[in-house]
Amino acid sequence: MHWIAWPLPPTPTDSDVSPGVALPSATATATAGPRQPLPQAPHEHWWALQFTPRVAKVESEALLLEVSGTERLWGGREALLAQLQLRSPPWPADPPAATGNPSQGPVQQECPAARCPTPFAEASTSLQALALLRLQLAGQPMPRLLPDGLPLHTLTALHPHLPSLARMGCRTWGALRALPRDGVARRLGAAVLLALDRAYGDIAHNHAWVELPERFELTAELPALATSADALLWSASRLLSALQAWLQARQQGVLALELAWRHDLRRVDGVAIAPWHALPVRTAQPTHELAHLRRLLTENLARTPLAAPANQITLRALETAPLPHASTSLLPPDGSSAADGEGEAWHQLVERLSARLGAGQVQSVTLLADHRPECMQRWQPMAASAPGGALAKVLQGEHAPEAVLWPTWLLRTPQRLAMQGHRPCYQGPLGLLAGPHRFDAAWWEEGSCAQQADRVDDGQGLQGRSGLVQRDYFVALSPAAGRVWIFRERLAHAPTGASRDRWFLQGLYA
Repeated sequence: MHWIAWPLPPTPTDSDVSPGVALPSATATATAGPRQPLPQAPHEHWWALQFTPRVAKVESEALLLEVSGTERLWGGREALLAQLQLRSPPWPADPPAATGNPSQGPVQQECPAARCPTPFAEASTSLQALALLRLQLAGQPMPRLLPDGLPLHTLTALHPHLPSLARMGCRTWGALRALPRDGVARRLGAAVLLALDRAYGDIAHNHAWVELPERFELTAELPALATSADALLWSASRLLSALQAWLQARQQGVLALELAWRHDLRRVDGVAIAPWHALPVRTAQPTHELAHLRRLLTENLARTPLAAPANQITLRALETAPLPHASTSLLPPDGSSAADGEGEAWHQLVERLSARLGAGQVQSVTLLADHRPECMQRWQPMAASAPGGALAKVLQGEHAPEAVLWPTWLLRTPQRLAMQGHRPCYQGPLGLLAGPHRFDAAWWEEGSCAQQADRVDDGQGLQGRSGLVQRDYFVALSPAAGRVWIFRERLAHAPTGASRDRWFLQGLYA
């Protein structure tokens, strides 16, 4: 087993919090006693669950991560440690002790301007890693022999007995372990031997693991009344960070979230207002990118006026979906250019424009289950379109076997073709390549789509027809225009003396 002891950032005391500054805990509603550290909320530790499901918290001191089963998935131990440094909460600019690997001894390093590396410790048991971390944070030298050379004060269970052990000349783990077990049990109690056996790995140590809730919902009391969208967004940033940690630990992305705020007033200018106001936000694809969620929330808040000052906010995840982990495309994955600072992903651009211009101003094509070419698709707001590759499936022929013969471009209304004997002509006589494929008109349906499918251009203007209509579609070759999509119309009840078969141009191939 391989354990990593990761320190928790020092928490400020209540006297260190100035008016107008948010408390570290998102759910804190009151300050602690004088000079007492403010308690950390459970979501402060969720970030570690993205690396391993075995995470335990030691009071307000450190997180213990057992990574032997997951370090291979991160590309090895060094890569895992690099990701821990990158994604963990920032360490203060003036660390209390040396940083580096404890096996190499304390090494003094200068902290970069952007981010100070976090000190950590590694060992084969959780108590050994915690002891090494305590030595680092206290600025004490590392023992040459591990774990026998570790001082007794680094083991919490021995703290009540340190004076007695010091009078006996016992100052290290190895010295205590060398004493007769029966005598130690009589004088100090069996709990001391139990803790020592756990520290050496002779018996298992059962930890209380950090667990995620099934549903994400966090509430924060605002440090001051929020009267603008910017103030709400500033207070919601901490909740968004917790949401990102929750999503990463569950390997999911959010599709819909909701930011709600509670009004401090119940009446404004004599008009009653609702106690709460909720703002739903949807994404086109599952995502956990903090910058994108913050930008999307900013665009939506900018278009939502506050009815009254707010004193509390709540962030909820309404809908989530698993994140895809593989790509079969030859093109770069969606959003790769955004990660390089060269742009943003397509779906992020659509969401931002929909929030800024209005959902009805950004539209996309949606496929419909209809056999008539004019009615197979319609335009609707892109923000309401369900994510997926429906159009790609149709183009690949998964919608219907004959879909591979459908053209790229359709005429708005079918165009009547001239005839040369019994052959239709379009920039020359047409030769039939494939077909026929018969379509029946939906005579049982009424509406705009049915009216559109019933209109043709016979060369003298748009004409409407009535009665049962059948179409036989062909792929034809024109001497000048190339491949075209035409159909032969068959009227069940044609006028007396009129031909029952007429040819029309429906689509063009690229």
